[in-house]
Amino acid sequence: MFLIRSCFLLLLIFAMVGVQPAQANPCLGEQTAGTSYSVYLVPRISATKLYQDWAPFLERLGKENGLCFVLHIPADFTEFEQAIQTGKPDFVFLNPYHQLTVVRKPGYVPLVRDQKSELSGVLVVRKDSPLKDIRQLEGTTVAFPSPNAYVASLLIRALLAQKNIHITADYVGSHSNVYRAVALGAKQTGGGANTTLEHEPKELQSQLRVLFTTPNFVPHPFSAHPRVPQSVREKVITGFLSIATDPVGSGLLKAIQIAQPIRADYTRDYKGLEKLKLERFAVRGSD
Repeated sequence: MFLIRSCFLLLLIFAMVGVQPAQANPCLGEQTAGTSYSVYLVPRISATKLYQDWAPFLERLGKENGLCFVLHIPADFTEFEQAIQTGKPDFVFLNPYHQLTVVRKPGYVPLVRDQKSELSGVLVVRKDSPLKDIRQLEGTTVAFPSPNAYVASLLIRALLAQKNIHITADYVGSHSNVYRAVALGAKQTGGGANTTLEHEPKELQSQLRVLFTTPNFVPHPFSAHPRVPQSVREKVITGFLSIATDPVGSGLLKAIQIAQPIRADYTRDYKGLEKLKLERFAVRGSD
């Protein structure tokens, strides 16, 4: 058990550092393409894992469509939010709340999303935790990835407040950090998402128990800045859909959590979230 906990501690420290994997050539896809397009990812899990999942997909998407992508993995949510608010990414994989904040300015347009999976927030505890009901969280400290992580933080904090359960939030940087901190016993409870929890190693999942689950919502979109030409956006959309048609491509899409891509539409998929008024729980300038 000591060895297992020590390994998880090392993983937690590595995840919190947010190391960006080195690249000899940053272009993923068509090396001779005249224009490169930046792709930013919301840092829900470790930078290394995100790169391992997304680089092979972007490589294939680029080669099959004559496009060059440069992958950026921000160190934390603060860096990510500053990037999308100032319109730095050409393409971005972001949570639905962030999509709400940038749909008008800078004007990011959702292109594709997963059609089958549903996104929900989860509160996890150690498997041997005595906690059985969320009302037992009254007056405790709960770990969250960041203030503005959609279902993993914003939605959970809103629902706890609605139930008049008062907690102190401790922001640890990513979903992966939350799960490892709880597994190690460093945190009693932590907020995450069903999609990221399922993405963790089975050994880690076996040490955790879900205490509470939020309602389900439409998952993260892959979106484009309005400066990206419509012809390029269409190539990306059709590229996602084409890659989904063979077993190897399906595996690549499953790894990035867009296993069954469909065209996304802001009005149909995300506009309804505006009525939740989650901005009341958002924190500006904080990770």
